[in-house]
Amino acid sequence: MPAEWPLLPTNQETADPRFLQQIFVRDQMAEWAKHPLIIERADDIFYWDVSGKRYLDALSGIYTVSVGHNNRRVIDAIRRQLDTLHFSPPMHGTNPVAVQLANLLAQLAPGDLATVKFECGGSEVTEAAIKLARQYHRLCGQAGKFKIISRYQAWHGSTMGSLAASGLKSRKTVNEPLPAGFLHVFPPTCYRCPFGKNYPDCSLTCATLIDDVIDMEDPATVAAIIVEPIGHTGGVIDPPPEYLPILREICTRHGILLIFDEIITGVGRTGQMFAAETFGVVPDVLCTGKGLSGGYAPLSAMICRKPIADVFWGPIAENPGFVEGHTFEGNPISCAAGLAVLREIIERDLCANARQQGDRLRRHFERLRDTYPVIGDCRGKGLFQALEFVADRATKTRFPANPGLGVLVGRRALENGLLCRFDPHWVAFGPPLISTAEQIDEMVALLERSLLEALESMN
Repeated sequence: MPAEWPLLPTNQETADPRFLQQIFVRDQMAEWAKHPLIIERADDIFYWDVSGKRYLDALSGIYTVSVGHNNRRVIDAIRRQLDTLHFSPPMHGTNPVAVQLANLLAQLAPGDLATVKFECGGSEVTEAAIKLARQYHRLCGQAGKFKIISRYQAWHGSTMGSLAASGLKSRKTVNEPLPAGFLHVFPPTCYRCPFGKNYPDCSLTCATLIDDVIDMEDPATVAAIIVEPIGHTGGVIDPPPEYLPILREICTRHGILLIFDEIITGVGRTGQMFAAETFGVVPDVLCTGKGLSGGYAPLSAMICRKPIADVFWGPIAENPGFVEGHTFEGNPISCAAGLAVLREIIERDLCANARQQGDRLRRHFERLRDTYPVIGDCRGKGLFQALEFVADRATKTRFPANPGLGVLVGRRALENGLLCRFDPHWVAFGPPLISTAEQIDEMVALLERSLLEALESMN
């Protein structure tokens, strides 16, 4: 970068466009650069951009800032750890704070989920779970069990294995061909049942059909099923209560590992520490991340049941252990943040707050649905909920996807100082677990204002 170019823009209006071309953002870069959002600071559940504009964070950054911005307990824990040990050699051992965090996660996880493997992010940890499933069966003398079943519309990560397990054509096609051995089934989208049925008179085809897929593929070739307990990218797909128990029974019967991708739903998001508890189902492997460190440091964790972990235990000449590793796994700074976040959630009973404020949010969303015919459905649990937009409620016909009412509402929300998740056909909230009733009310008021403005712009 030439010396005369600014290292940082002073505000959005005067940001040098040449500077904006030097960074990659998640959206299409040229489109983003037309209205760049450059965040300068944050506190509690608020962001401020470089122009001083305030935003209510109804998305926890990206479902990550679980205990709020500028949380002094977490920051102080990180500072203390920096004075003691900032990096430990992962090839040779671990460190006390990683052991403490692993023990706490084992205590908090349901059932006998008791063995923890740390990673840095969601993609890494779901990739690790896929590797674990395949290596587990190989060590059990069933090397032919390698196939992974996941769902269309799912998002499990950006690494090649986790991407292959994902079910979004918009993100997969540009990277194909992807690794082999991945199968996809339709998600439990009750509002738009892919089988044209209506719950509860549907015989749970979305779940029972998976048994047929396994049979047609041969159970001796299937290693695992990986699902988000509540799917995100399809519009917060909240399954019927019978769905996950049916998957649990199918996996147990066929000797297949059930993997829960709780990168978003874990760490209090649904009103329990893990969505596995919310739905009353214990998977064989649980992946969590995002809110685990509150966004203060990269951290994710894979927690597996003890009988699975025991298979990887033994003399190195006979058992290589779990062949998986990353430079920053179990990093003491990240683990210190994770410990502080979990203690904050436990001591302040933020899971209970997520349930309470989630109920409040649901009442608001139901009122919006009952008020505006363009809202067809509201769904989700705890502080993870969404609204789906329709052009015709009776037929569930959608608005044209380019740009889609959801995008229009989301863009207006940003202009009005509200950060939320939006796609062409839906918007979602996932605010910090510390959110108050007054803050939930303000978020919804801004959303309603943004909806009215978006509808007016369409006329």
